[in-house]
Amino acid sequence: MLHSLRRGLAAVSLACSLALGATAAQAEKITISALTFVSSSPLFIAQDKGYYAEEGLEVEFKFFRAAQPVAVSIASGDADFGVTAFTAGFYNLAGKGALKVIGAQSREEPGFDFSAYIASNKAYAAGFDSPEKFAGKSLGMTQRGSSFHLMIGMLADRLGMDLDDVQLKPLEKVPNMIGAVKSGQVDSIILPAHIATRLENDGSAKIIGWVHQYTPYQLGGLFTSTRNVEQRRDVVERFVRAYQRAAADYAEAFMQRDAAGQRVFGTEAEALIPIIEKYTKAKPASIKAGAPFIDPEGRLKVQSIYDQVAWMQAQGLVGKDIDPADFVDLSFIEGHLDVPTN
Repeated sequence: MLHSLRRGLAAVSLACSLALGATAAQAEKITISALTFVSSSPLFIAQDKGYYAEEGLEVEFKFFRAAQPVAVSIASGDADFGVTAFTAGFYNLAGKGALKVIGAQSREEPGFDFSAYIASNKAYAAGFDSPEKFAGKSLGMTQRGSSFHLMIGMLADRLGMDLDDVQLKPLEKVPNMIGAVKSGQVDSIILPAHIATRLENDGSAKIIGWVHQYTPYQLGGLFTSTRNVEQRRDVVERFVRAYQRAAADYAEAFMQRDAAGQRVFGTEAEALIPIIEKYTKAKPASIKAGAPFIDPEGRLKVQSIYDQVAWMQAQGLVGKDIDPADFVDLSFIEGHLDVPTN
């Protein structure tokens, strides 16, 4: 299926490029905001394999250290497209009409290690060796309403634990979270596997579990401004086609399993790892260990977005009047999953 999808997307892209007569001089300039995480891989693959160029797009990247600034950059017009985790700030901006979700980033899917629960060495030595023991511990995160806040909240609900029993410490940026857990200033953090495995391998912290084992969900999305959807639809369509081609490449390389259900990485993965390493600075072993599930067609699990908004509204993080139906645009990609019927 992946082979046929890739061939179809490539044929469409080539036809569009020929019809447009796309050249470097005529290329439409776009800016993409993201974090340098492995979950952003389709963005990087599309750039380095020339998929944007074939769609007549000239790309500039803007990289950030937390998810919320990515959303702000799109809403403010400083960038055209973004890929990152959903946050309360994102939903509030989208609910006010600034943003449209048009596709999927990664999701927490059983069998694909991505976001890890990480304990400091000090906390681990004192017995904090599983997510079930979060009560009474501190968690470093970027900010309230971040994806990390959502993940610990979903875990608390799953375990029947009072979230107030976890001391939440906003630290603004991912590097601050890493420094805090390494020094023992916080008992725990939650971060992607390519960072978590590095921390564990160098003896700086311990992985005590994986988010997908407890609360699978649609972690992030592909989004643009409402203005782009309304006034530059052709550009959005071209960007989505390039993204889908790269997502299909990623899936073929990093989402294969053997007869025993174990993940395997062949020549396709080896060909893409240098691209991902270039942008993320992660080592090949860490990339393989934490390559997340990314839908090969960029399809969303839509009900998960509705559930996230509802949880954040219950926490007072998202406005009560915000309705995902107003900002989730399913028209650019076919076959989205778990679409609410009402």
